Amino acid sequence: ASAEQRASEMALAAPTLPPLRAGAAQRQQKTFASGWTSKDGTLEQALKGCARCAIGCAATQAVPGEGPLDSRVMMVGEQPGDQEDLEGRPFVGPAGQLFDAAAKEAGLDRAACYVTNAVKHFKYRVERKRRIHERADRSEIMACIWWLDAEIARTQPALTVAMGAVAAEALTGAGKDVLRRCGTIEEVENRPPILITVHPSYVLRARGMAAQRDARQMLIRDLRCAAGYLVDA
Repeated sequence: ASAEQRASEMALAAPTLPPLRAGAAQRQQKTFASGWTSKDGTLEQALKGCARCAIGCAATQAVPGEGPLDSRVMMVGEQPGDQEDLEGRPFVGPAGQLFDAAAKEAGLDRAACYVTNAVKHFKYRVERKRRIHERADRSEIMACIWWLDAEIARTQPALTVAMGAVAAEALTGAGKDVLRRCGTIEEVENRPPILITVHPSYVLRARGMAAQRDARQMLIRDLRCAAGYLVDA
């Protein structure tokens, strides 16, 4: 008999503030970033409101690139991971730590490179309260290519390094056969030369010590090639 009254009381007592991530998602849904020019403020500020695809509505925040805007080398990863999504910076998680170590061994100064991702938001699924990385599909990559091209236009690097299949697809239009293409430099109209290599997460996922060692050496070899572009500056 009192069910209707109790339901009304529960509705009145319900919280009105959304969770932190839900609030961020709602703000992004309300703001559609139609584009960026130097007259509209910084690219990073424009990117915060991007809702070009569904990924941005679930992520904590967009993760822009970072580094010198006149760098001769642009490192392009695939997408932010869980830690990058929370901190708002690229390559700060496990893959980023491996990248830093490999770059140091290769003689590549990360601080001298512009480091970014092909996709600017973290795509994931939830399993047992953990966010598990999911690869962005082609439509999501293409929705985000506008931002990557804007970063390239602003930085004008002498070389871009595509780390992984998603980055290769974004920069060259083809994301297959990355292992076969590793160490090669490809030319695409209206873009700087593109060096293809593996993503640091590929090294982390390799099964067995021998496979991890070979993958790491492949990455170091290619990063050493990229370091040569900094020396020629």
